[in-house]
Amino acid sequence: MKSRFLTLLPALALTLLFAGCASTPGTDSEGGAAVGEPGQGGSEGATTAGAREGGSWSGNPFEDPDSLLSTQVIYFDFDTSEIRSDYQNVIVAHGEYLAANPTVSVTVQGHADERGSREYNIGLGERRANAVRRLLLTQGAFDTQIITVSYGEERPVDMGSNETAWAKNRRAELHY
Repeated sequence: MKSRFLTLLPALALTLLFAGCASTPGTDSEGGAAVGEPGQGGSEGATTAGAREGGSWSGNPFEDPDSLLSTQVIYFDFDTSEIRSDYQNVIVAHGEYLAANPTVSVTVQGHADERGSREYNIGLGERRANAVRRLLLTQGAFDTQIITVSYGEERPVDMGSNETAWAKNRRAELHY
């Protein structure tokens, strides 16, 4: 009986070790409630899981709300593939990130609203994805890191037929 207990002791110790390292959902590393958890008084969707004292972020840079990398949807004006000035710094930040991380790749998906023919919208989505791609490349990203695809009007985020819905559907998405 005693030898059987001794053989199980290392397995029990490892189990307790791993159980003690696990985080409890809804808490930060110090045991407090994470900001943004439903019912905790935080804003919906915002978390501080990677925040540390002093304001530095140690988690995924794409989840840092203060980072331009957290913006992964680029919106366009009607019937154009010209990158709006309010998104140029976002794409520059993504390009610099790719240049600094040559093993990372991104897929740029181009989209259009429902107006126009299917063929025209596929072309417009492609022009939008390629516009983002060109700006990423000027920041030092490698050609092999970027894949572009156009979905045209085929994958709307808003099914409405009004300006609000169309504005949401005129976009390019960055998927890492």
